[in-house]
Amino acid sequence: MKILVLGCGHIGSIAAEDFAENMKSIRVVVADKNEVRSKEVADGIREANVSWIQLDAEYNELIDVLEDYDLVVGFLPGKLGYRLSEACINVGKDLVDVSYMSENPLALNEKAVEAGVTIVPDCGLAPGISNVLVGHAAEKLDDVETVHIMVGGIPEERVPPLDYVITWSPENLIDEYMRKAKIVKDGRLVEVEALSGLEEVEFPKVGMLEAFYTDGLRTLLHTIKNVKDMWEKTLRYPGHAERIKLLKALGFFDEERLSVDDVTISPRKLAVKLFVRKLQRPEIRDIVAMKVEVSGIKNNKHVHYIYHLLDRYDKEKGVTAMARTTAYPASIIAQFMLKKIVKEKGVVQLERLGMYDEFFSAFLKELKKRGITITEELISD
Repeated sequence: MKILVLGCGHIGSIAAEDFAENMKSIRVVVADKNEVRSKEVADGIREANVSWIQLDAEYNELIDVLEDYDLVVGFLPGKLGYRLSEACINVGKDLVDVSYMSENPLALNEKAVEAGVTIVPDCGLAPGISNVLVGHAAEKLDDVETVHIMVGGIPEERVPPLDYVITWSPENLIDEYMRKAKIVKDGRLVEVEALSGLEEVEFPKVGMLEAFYTDGLRTLLHTIKNVKDMWEKTLRYPGHAERIKLLKALGFFDEERLSVDDVTISPRKLAVKLFVRKLQRPEIRDIVAMKVEVSGIKNNKHVHYIYHLLDRYDKEKGVTAMARTTAYPASIIAQFMLKKIVKEKGVVQLERLGMYDEFFSAFLKELKKRGITITEELISD
């Protein structure tokens, strides 16, 4: 059997390595539009079952190439995620995807079912691990009332000018700051501006952080019904949101091209380049913090399920906490697909999978093997 890992950035390269180490009988091909990067990632993994190709994500090229694979694991920018999903359905290939696409992947469910294909979207940290936790808690409740997710990756110490370092796709990071967030408020689905809903929270073993709305609920909006309140907020050091709002207000994230001397340039593309230059600091270690709280009614009592995750930079392997908590879930789900632990067809939400105790236990066990520990607390009023 052979899988294609498409996208060899900070996250895709770690997922490819994890998969190759744990599934040595499976051929792993890493692909990127950057030929040099593809080769470097494949050579760096140093496993006999790993090779590389150069691949652009143009639709027709995808159709031609995907025919040769049994499973695809996607780490493309959000703007290309839906296209990859469509291509996989077209050629009848299963897909585990991490891209932060603006489109609703569930719109492809009927086509995926007809094609006999399994598409598991949003297989990262949040959405990703968070969805599994919400699904697990929701299944235990008679009625779900609230779902609150707080999650973020930050440097171990505050680093000027934004108290932040880049540990994942800068394109997707800007998407997170620009895209309006869908949340449920007082039982109604509403849209709010990203970076709004600002509040300060004390996070155990980390300290004081701020939290603001981002568009991370994704498929949860369609799966967890009749809730009073449901949202996701991103965690950063206090003051970060105001600085990002200033950059937004000044137009640094706009896509409309501007003329500067004899050239035209998109401010957003320039911002991406500057973020990489100024904020990509591999010498600075990072932290990932997440709290997921699901409350509701169980046996006529009001209960809260609270999950905490705190992960740190892997000094031994030199892997960021963000890469660990995003890449490993995708690798684990891809392995589950080939082992037939995930059997459903169509677009399969992680929260639905989290509702099965067997899947939930196996998923957390695999995370723990990689040093990612999630604690569960049950509080009854």
